[in-house]
Amino acid sequence: MSELLQRTPAPAAVAARRAVSWLFLLNGMLFGTWVSRIPMVQERHELTHGALGVALLGMALGALVAMPLSGWASARLGSRRVAAFWTVVYAGMLPCLAFAPGVLWLKLGLFLFGAGHGGLDVAMNGQAVLVERRYRRPIMSSFHALFSAGGLAGAALGAGMAWLAVPVETHFLTVAALLGGMVVLIALRPLLPDDAVGRRGMDEVSSNGERLPASVSVKSGLASIPAADLQRLVALGLLAFCIMMGEGAMADWSGLFLKQVTGAGDGLASAGYAAFSLAMMLGRFTGDSLTLRLGPERLVRGSGVLAAAGLLLALITAHPYAAVLGFAAVGAGFATVIPQVFSAAGRVKEMSPGLALATVTTLGYGGFLLGPPLIGFVAEGIGLRGALGLVVLTSACAVALAAALRTRRIDEMTPQVQASQQLSV
Repeated sequence: MSELLQRTPAPAAVAARRAVSWLFLLNGMLFGTWVSRIPMVQERHELTHGALGVALLGMALGALVAMPLSGWASARLGSRRVAAFWTVVYAGMLPCLAFAPGVLWLKLGLFLFGAGHGGLDVAMNGQAVLVERRYRRPIMSSFHALFSAGGLAGAALGAGMAWLAVPVETHFLTVAALLGGMVVLIALRPLLPDDAVGRRGMDEVSSNGERLPASVSVKSGLASIPAADLQRLVALGLLAFCIMMGEGAMADWSGLFLKQVTGAGDGLASAGYAAFSLAMMLGRFTGDSLTLRLGPERLVRGSGVLAAAGLLLALITAHPYAAVLGFAAVGAGFATVIPQVFSAAGRVKEMSPGLALATVTTLGYGGFLLGPPLIGFVAEGIGLRGALGLVVLTSACAVALAAALRTRRIDEMTPQVQASQQLSV
């Protein structure tokens, strides 16, 4: 093992990693908490499926509006302050969804809740990039694993609360007060100031903590960065688009495929997305070690192949148990791609990590929103099995776009990643 990896991270970096971990866990748990009680909220407001879809669209629009704003603010104020702001908004809006007196207030609440979710997503990933630069080894995947774990924990807690007939107001208020309050009062304090670990235009920090002179000036806009870096950023955004389009399709259509195409019962139909989510979480917990062993580019190429093969298995056999296994393979394949994309976006030269992440995240989230309705439109013409074939194609596109993850700044890589990158070229 290299001397670099044997070097213990500074206490400030360790504390910052713990704080960022809490942000990822909070983000996932608040989202899982809301999702777990959607049926009760729908029943309370007597919403049809169409009316509920319109209300949920407001949450997506809030996220899309907040993401670029969060990136812009992070470049000017620092991601630490922006993360603190969106944490308060996100946690504070959860109880408002339960106490909304009418549909209009619910839609407004969902817009702001989505803004908190999307804004925090950009800021916390910006912090994750800074911490990873301090550690000088891949740790991004472990952060995203905690987001997945938080989502599963929030959903499981919500199911328990619903089974115990706990009022949704009590449930949401308790989660927001305990989890959000703890993060705001304790976990946000150790977050890193952006200029401490290589904000573009600021001094770089070497592996032994010494400052290195900055070689480039801050560029805060897309138009001001070199064409090669802009092309790389667009390619990373398209890669995120492909993967998150598949995630959205799995979330909305995996259960229907199992029930309508394979003839699975209600219980097994719900197991499809559960297998996908569990495999994604476990894959993210192993993603950092796989990155060291394979390098980002080869890892993402293999991940895209695994996802495409798993979904092909489900579509070709149309057998319920084979489909569940195939959906698990898709989750494992998707697991490490987005962490690699965000980590690479944070290393785009001459651009602040916040703006780069906002660009990539917004493109990726666009895929997440476009995927489910596109699958539905195509299914009207060729059936659900053929429509889900689009996810096979986007997974194959991810394999082709993996070259965008080829790291160009070797000073930001560990020797293991440098070696694996050279093998993949």
